[in-house]
Amino acid sequence: MTLDITPSGQACGAEVRGVDLTQPLDAEIIAVIRAAWLEHQVLAFPDQKLTDADLERFTQYFGPFGDDPFIAPIPGHPHIIAVQRAADETAPIFAESWHTDWSFQTRPPAGTCLFGITIPPKGGDTLFANQYKALEDMPAELRARLEGRHAIHSARNAYSPAGMYGDSDKAKGRSMDIRPSADAEATQRHDLIRVHPETGRKSLFGCAGYIIGIAGMDHDEGWELVTELYRWQTRPEFQYRHKWEPHTLLMWDNRCLLHMATGGYDGHARLLHRTTIGAR
Repeated sequence: MTLDITPSGQACGAEVRGVDLTQPLDAEIIAVIRAAWLEHQVLAFPDQKLTDADLERFTQYFGPFGDDPFIAPIPGHPHIIAVQRAADETAPIFAESWHTDWSFQTRPPAGTCLFGITIPPKGGDTLFANQYKALEDMPAELRARLEGRHAIHSARNAYSPAGMYGDSDKAKGRSMDIRPSADAEATQRHDLIRVHPETGRKSLFGCAGYIIGIAGMDHDEGWELVTELYRWQTRPEFQYRHKWEPHTLLMWDNRCLLHMATGGYDGHARLLHRTTIGAR
């Protein structure tokens, strides 16, 4: 089996054809996909008629299942969550801000798989920002301010009872089954500049949102640095825009990317199933 891997021509991302993900894959093909994933950071597999079991099997080729807090899984599949929105829903778009999945965990996940089931005829693109490139192209003065610094990550602004998806969000009729909790108040420190465990390349990790401060800096000084970093790391030249089609599987590397959802599909339902690739 020979895979056809076509780079997006943007800051990251590639399309992969020539493989049927409804069938078990051998070690050679898995190794080729892993190498492409590490090279391009985001892989899109179009025209895949996956069941939930297929999605679970594919995910486990690349690591253990990660832990998905604060969002209830779908019935019968404890490692799959539904990223969904009803056609008449008026709640804010879920995840419409730059972030790195679950960066507030002690061991954040290696990656994410997202399979498109019901895709609107317009809108709903997913944006990615290459954090290898953001670091490599960063002005020396800004990089010097980041070297050796640790960011303080927390889910409090999103998933605490007072957060964006907290108690007040329930009244907006959101179709996703989000479970806010006081556990979201916990904090975790991670290097702002990290070495990717598989590629050995240095990358920025995380951004404002889950990052709530900088260790060793007072709030105002730390937040000034966080916002300056955010403006840099999300610049258009570091981005890839994925335009969804039904039956496409997307996998991305959480360790060297930011991503965000977009809207623009009012009046249309949207459903994707998501798994998390845990850190090894």
